[in-house]
Amino acid sequence: MNYLVCKITCLPEYGEILMAELADIGFDSFMESPQGIEAYIQEGTFDQAALDEVIAKYAAQTALSVVTELMPRINWNEEWEKNYDPIMVGKQVYVRASFHPERTDFAHEIIINPKMSFGTGHHATTHLMLEFLLELDLAGKTVLDVGSGTGILAIMAHKMGATTVEAFDIDDWCVDNGNENFTLNGLHDLKMGLGTIREVSPSGPYDVILANINKNVLLDEMGQYASILSPTGMLLISGFYEHDIPDIMQKAQLLDLKINHQRIRNNWAAIALKKTV
Repeated sequence: MNYLVCKITCLPEYGEILMAELADIGFDSFMESPQGIEAYIQEGTFDQAALDEVIAKYAAQTALSVVTELMPRINWNEEWEKNYDPIMVGKQVYVRASFHPERTDFAHEIIINPKMSFGTGHHATTHLMLEFLLELDLAGKTVLDVGSGTGILAIMAHKMGATTVEAFDIDDWCVDNGNENFTLNGLHDLKMGLGTIREVSPSGPYDVILANINKNVLLDEMGQYASILSPTGMLLISGFYEHDIPDIMQKAQLLDLKINHQRIRNNWAAIALKKTV
């Protein structure tokens, strides 16, 4: 599957805003650049009109320019290695690439070589989801990771004692990368599936469902998540901005889901939902 990259020149304060807008129209990976941002999308899901609409929305406020290019299939580890520093979530989780030194002073160490997949922990939403997981007792629990990306959340769930962890993604690059990361972390029996939740059709019930995707996908698929969530289970979602919470909650209430807890980081939001019945 080929990717397109949109190289957007913009002021730094517009970078996060544009990434949120582009995530809503299908862009799934982002990198900051000295000039602004680079946004990546699968060639088959690219909508030029939708991109033009986003750019026009902000062009009246600030100077913007866009160059769109087809990306060859290259080894993205080499690109990430130039800019990828380890991250820490509190004093409990250390996320590093295979070329970084080990750390033994953290409860959990996760190795992620991201290639083109989203989810190194650097983005606010992944960080928020890791924080949520650290608050849960996953021992003996069943976990589903929707849109798993690099597999970082599935790996974390396994390290925290989940008995069963299932993960899948719509992108074959992510599936290959996720399975490589599972192996790097010693999880040889954990395999990532390919497809949407409707195509994969996980049966459940699950004690914990993780979905760090984007607002539109969450709104479209939340009914599926709720249908396979155990009566006492927890649905952890992110990938949207703080100002999107009312839209998310309107959908959640229709599905008898209520907020158990929410977190905000750099204007990005994450919500933990539980069933009301």
